Amino acid sequence: MRDGRWLVDGDREIGAGRVSRAPGTDAQPHGAEAHDLIRVHGARVNNLKDVSVEIPKRQLTVFTGVSGSGKSSLVFGTIAAESQRLINETYSTFVQGFMPTLARPEVDVLDGLTTAIIVDQERMAANPRSTVGTATDANAMLRILFSRFGQPHAGPPIAYSFNVAARTASGSMKVDKGKGQRIVVRNAVYHGGMCPRCEGMGSVSDIDLTQLYDDSKSLREGALTIPGYSMDGWYGRIFIGCGFFDPDKPIRTFTKKELNDLLYKEPTKIKVEGVNLTYEGLIPKIQKSMLSKDIDSLQPHVRAFVERATTFSVCPDCEGTRLNEAARASKIRGISIADACAMQINDLAVWINGIDEPSAAPLIATLRDTLASFVEIGLGYLSLDRPAGTLSGGEAQRVKMIRHLGSPLTDVTYVFDEPTIGLHPHDIQRMNDLLLRLRNKGNTVLVVEHKPEMIAIADHVVDLGPGAGAAGGTVSFEGTVEGLRTSDTITGRHLDDRASLKEKVRTPTGTLEIRGANKHNLRDVDVDIPLGVLTVITGVAGSGKSSLVHGSMPAGAGVVSIDQSAIKGSRRSNPATYTGLLDPIRKAFAKANGVKPALFSANSEGACPACNGAGVIYVDLAIMAGASTTCEECGGKRFQASVLEYTFGGRDITEVLAMSVTEAEEFFGSGEAKLPAAHKVLQRLADVGLGYLTIGQPLTTLSGGERQRLKLATHLGEKGGVYVLDEPTTGLHLADVEQLLALLDRLVDSGKSVIVIEHHQAVMAHADWIIDLGPGAGHDGGQIIFQGTPADLITARSTLTGQHLAAYVAP
Repeated sequence: MRDGRWLVDGDREIGAGRVSRAPGTDAQPHGAEAHDLIRVHGARVNNLKDVSVEIPKRQLTVFTGVSGSGKSSLVFGTIAAESQRLINETYSTFVQGFMPTLARPEVDVLDGLTTAIIVDQERMAANPRSTVGTATDANAMLRILFSRFGQPHAGPPIAYSFNVAARTASGSMKVDKGKGQRIVVRNAVYHGGMCPRCEGMGSVSDIDLTQLYDDSKSLREGALTIPGYSMDGWYGRIFIGCGFFDPDKPIRTFTKKELNDLLYKEPTKIKVEGVNLTYEGLIPKIQKSMLSKDIDSLQPHVRAFVERATTFSVCPDCEGTRLNEAARASKIRGISIADACAMQINDLAVWINGIDEPSAAPLIATLRDTLASFVEIGLGYLSLDRPAGTLSGGEAQRVKMIRHLGSPLTDVTYVFDEPTIGLHPHDIQRMNDLLLRLRNKGNTVLVVEHKPEMIAIADHVVDLGPGAGAAGGTVSFEGTVEGLRTSDTITGRHLDDRASLKEKVRTPTGTLEIRGANKHNLRDVDVDIPLGVLTVITGVAGSGKSSLVHGSMPAGAGVVSIDQSAIKGSRRSNPATYTGLLDPIRKAFAKANGVKPALFSANSEGACPACNGAGVIYVDLAIMAGASTTCEECGGKRFQASVLEYTFGGRDITEVLAMSVTEAEEFFGSGEAKLPAAHKVLQRLADVGLGYLTIGQPLTTLSGGERQRLKLATHLGEKGGVYVLDEPTTGLHLADVEQLLALLDRLVDSGKSVIVIEHHQAVMAHADWIIDLGPGAGHDGGQIIFQGTPADLITARSTLTGQHLAAYVAP
């Protein structure tokens, strides 16, 4: 390549500098020499503006830039998406029918792609039956081990699984054999390890009947208070027409049998208005539809009902192990499979190393390697029975990495989304070593990252920007880390940023007392968290920070908690709908024009009838990628033409939704369009650095960092005296951290108390008070090892946090 151009040799493109010929020979290089780059030309996904880059293979490339600059659009939405789409096309038509259909990204040329393996920040499935062990196949190997060597023997591997129930069956069959028929009677036993009491969940629920119905009313009068159980729909038809009780009689006057039929009756076939239906009691129906699911995956109003109506307690039969008595009784060297799964993984690895069974040597070696990977990646403090849904985004990403570390695959592309999230500075070096190991096996490693410690190990850097949203989407810099450092880009200017301590820290106005905290690995911790100041809780991953702050806060403390859980939203959701901004805007439009507010919703009466308010027409092509075209009737505006005739402040509803947060803040802040309710929400969005976002932009186009800050802005409007933020720097560029610190200062100065769980040294240095947990993770942590000001922590240097903070702070 010369000046970014390819040299052409005959009909082949050859990368200059890669061609080597033996002296004195005329041998021509083979064509593979030309394919040592991933070439992207004319990428236009989301906010990308005809981006063209050439990424070297078998090297570690880091993509940097402010949040919303287009990093994820380039790496995940273009390169990884097209690789996965091409691989999916190699499967049979039948298999493709069960897979998600992926459209080709908007890009002119994509060349040199290899198989892409995405290791993203998505939380692991919130299925209550999914654990760390089942997600990594460690449980499967343990089950085989216990089925071979466990005493007393419980059965095959499935007999040690808490997802399979034990079953028995009996019957007879005729056998034609020899001189006539014989009848054989068989009693079959199908093994399973599920605890029959809790059905493998580990907990049982006790339902408060007073939260299910108002016994002073009849069913027809709407006695049922369960979400979705309206008498106007199918449930009403079933309950009113089942004939098991009188729907016009108050529930408190039901006989014992009628009440039992209402609450507990097993599924029974009934006929209502000529339609065959199945009637089932309220309790089993709620258990199947609501209680069997992870509570965090439920809709907010259903979750509120479940939390109000049910009390969960540890199953008394299995003591939370999820396994039946036979599986718990089978042991190897005095340890049952339930004991093994409850152990901390680094302790389990020691126990596995002590098993000497030559006949199972390959299995034990594989299990040993898997557990060693957990320890190596910094997750030795977890246990295999930890529910997968309780892992943080960073922990989930590292668990996904485990299956790739020992993979024999080479020459594939690994794509990572901020792998340092949730990592203490002490652990980042370990993560760097793992990424370099993957690269050294001959793989291409692409990383989206903000931390300078990880950018420093890159072979190649692609910096996108210069700004975010419409102001981004171009390549600001491409080259080495040293080149980035001397460049005039935002990332280059901030790469060597160092924090400085505040000259004066605030004085607390009171304390929030936590006494005897023992959740998870905490060891009866007593701590007084100062109020009226900025407090930072820090410590290595797994030291007990979240357990202390989220799990041990006293009730009634007025805490507004902003955790790392992802916000969900379809292509119909946007910042205006998510934050509640659209409600006052719709009402203002309605009042100004004397019509209903529903007209100004693209999801309600004002929606274009041709596209149902989507703005585009989707054509499902079955196994092929679906096609979408802009709606011809509304031109992509999503509203009926008659709705656009109504204006407020001289703008119609589509023009308002097309405004950026900054433009909308000015529009609703003064003049004839002054709207204080909307202006207040827009101010919060601007405060968290989202001024560039379009308020009608679909949530599906926002980056992870933008979604995190959108959630933060929404919660800032809640009433509460204490704000708890869980790693608010997630997805933030180095330049944006200063803006976040200014926001935290404004919150504290307004009389709020702010508690932040954080690893970023700039946030620690800005704190008024630091509480450091440790000294290690898991059972090696759970203790307060330092309390005091950042200056005291640096002076003492008695903890890992103190050492790293001292190295980071400007002298």
